[in-house]
Amino acid sequence: MAEKRQFQVVEELPDQPEPSDAATAALMLALKALSQKAIAAIADLFMLTTVGSAFWLWWSTPKPDVFQITSLTIYALFVLAANWIVRRK
Repeated sequence: MAEKRQFQVVEELPDQPEPSDAATAALMLALKALSQKAIAAIADLFMLTTVGSAFWLWWSTPKPDVFQITSLTIYALFVLAANWIVRRK
């Protein structure tokens, strides 16, 4: 008959000590500042792309009729509302 598997006790591995190196601390501080700047840049990029898309839609409609003007106005109001919500935070 085949042997049954038995559970085996495994010792815990010691926790890795936290690096207390000054260079590591400086690197962590720089990465934190970089990530905060990236978040601010993404918010600015969001505003630029939404306003740019509204302008591109307006520019690509050479002879708009009443329905196109209405839909472009609704889209522009949506863009303004989205930018206001993002900037409010």
